[in-house]
Amino acid sequence: MENEYHVCATCIYFKALRNEKGNMYYTCERLGYETKPHYRFNCWTPKEHVIKLMKKRRG
Repeated sequence: MENEYHVCATCIYFKALRNEKGNMYYTCERLGYETKPHYRFNCWTPKEHVIKLMKKRRG
């Protein structure tokens, strides 16, 4: 079940930011570089609402 949610966008360190031109970019505060919402890294720490959803779906 974890793999269904394991993407950068569900991690506590994922930040979506808008630059001065109005374009969106995504960064990982833990790793310190730009990422994409659908990328996956082994250091994933899910956000609280994702943990609750995973527990709820497990039953």
